[in-house]
Amino acid sequence: MERGNERENTVSGSGLEQAFSLIDEADAVAFLQQLIAINSVNPPGNETAVAEAIRRRLTAAGIQAELDEVEPQRANLLAVLNKADASLSKKVLVLSGHLDTVPTGSIEWEHEPFGGVRVGNRLYGRGSTDMKGGVAAMVLAMEYLHRAGIRLGGTLRFAGTVGEEVDCLGAKAVASRGQIDDATAMVISEPSNNQPFIAHKGALWLEVATYGKTAHGSMPDQGVNAIMAMARFIHKLNSYRFSYQPHPLLGGPTMNIGVIQGGVKTNVVPDQCTMMLDIRTVPGQSHPEIIDGLNLLLEQVCEPANARFAIRAVNDLPAVTTAAEDAFIKLSLDTAKQYLGRESTVRGVNYYTDASVYGPRLDIPILIYGPGEPTMAHQPDEWIEVDKYMEAIRFYMGLAVAYLGISKDQ
Repeated sequence: MERGNERENTVSGSGLEQAFSLIDEADAVAFLQQLIAINSVNPPGNETAVAEAIRRRLTAAGIQAELDEVEPQRANLLAVLNKADASLSKKVLVLSGHLDTVPTGSIEWEHEPFGGVRVGNRLYGRGSTDMKGGVAAMVLAMEYLHRAGIRLGGTLRFAGTVGEEVDCLGAKAVASRGQIDDATAMVISEPSNNQPFIAHKGALWLEVATYGKTAHGSMPDQGVNAIMAMARFIHKLNSYRFSYQPHPLLGGPTMNIGVIQGGVKTNVVPDQCTMMLDIRTVPGQSHPEIIDGLNLLLEQVCEPANARFAIRAVNDLPAVTTAAEDAFIKLSLDTAKQYLGRESTVRGVNYYTDASVYGPRLDIPILIYGPGEPTMAHQPDEWIEVDKYMEAIRFYMGLAVAYLGISKDQ
């Protein structure tokens, strides 16, 4: 019954056609180019400049928007339509995206990384896909709805966060400060090529260290080689098996050794070796149990060699999933069909998002839907297709009206 009521809000009379008529491709592209031109590579981030550019745009349109500092030069951006209006329903839709990007890398780019160069249907630049394109589309969707005079029947929020590319710093601040605790549904505009993702893997990044004893390289029997201890641990990992139930959209977990460091000099027995493990988990897996299992393996290889060991979690984010049968997810598919003419099938994705922070706290349906091309994330000459960017603006506008409805006062 609830879904049927939501569906009625998507038909003619909603004012959406008037709002759609305000969409200006040249202006939308220029706004995205403005955001790309701001270097918010993380580390160090410096996302405040991006947040301020968005704040200026929204406040000029008459929308309440404010910066919330997380660290110096690192501020989240929070915006809202219809805040604290007693006449509204309790529905609160949160649009969310991060403001930082990964570094540009050492490979030379054909197009200036912060130039926002457009070539045909592609707009190039660091963050174009991941994920300033999604952020810009959400901001403009909110602006166009407001400028068209559409009075939503619920509350529409936008949360632009810092630090997602490293540790979800901004989302953790939003959560700890209770700034979106009233949310009843959320969309995160990570790159999905405008396809609906309803699940993503968790991330457990572990720093594993082995400790030995230095000695002269010509007398290795007088020392304890930490690198050899780590090598034995890596050999054990080859036969390590996770305990899990396969997820219908995500499959099983993965593990990657990303970094290994040890030793100081050729003729010195190394007394320390460190390794970084990137483990991607699926719903139902216990991160503490994984750490306990790896600790047991380390004990088996280190104790016989008189080596010591330690494990430290440097990133610990759970997997996230929303049921395909959820009313909000079904409404999202209906919206894509109605306004984009596209039949969609729900999917899962291996990367993590700020949903790992929000999901366990809020227990609400979360949709990952963004215009960026997932395979271009973190790549040199990163690009976004302009038509997908424009489609996303329409989708976010349509979904806001479909989910929140139109105020009876309008």
